[in-house]
Amino acid sequence: MTTKQLSVFLENKSGSLVKVLDVLKSEGVQIIASTIADTADYGIFRIICSQPEHAYDVLRNAGVAVSLCDVFAIELDDTPGRAADTIGCFAKEGLSIAYLYSFLLEGKGVLIFRTDNIDRATEIISRYGFQFKLL
Repeated sequence: MTTKQLSVFLENKSGSLVKVLDVLKSEGVQIIASTIADTADYGIFRIICSQPEHAYDVLRNAGVAVSLCDVFAIELDDTPGRAADTIGCFAKEGLSIAYLYSFLLEGKGVLIFRTDNIDRATEIISRYGFQFKLL
């Protein structure tokens, strides 16, 4: 079971981020989690939100470069080392993770990650008894 994530491509200039946030705000889209990775010329604003398909449509209509992809969201106990143990299981199984980020929600850790092998990731998540987080 995957979660939809938006990836917004932003120029590194004043006002780029606020334009995206204002579009989402005007449509009542709630951001649950986000992260920005940047280079000298642009950034990638990754967003988990309340209405990903709607957010994708309104951003595209506003002229924003955006894509929609599947990521995994798994719930972890909020204890030191739990993320390391979890990622260790994927590494042991030979699954490559393209990127990840995490946050706390309702007293639990949530680990968001993307991999090119959705079927294999689903199998590993099931085998190790990890819990999918519905966002």
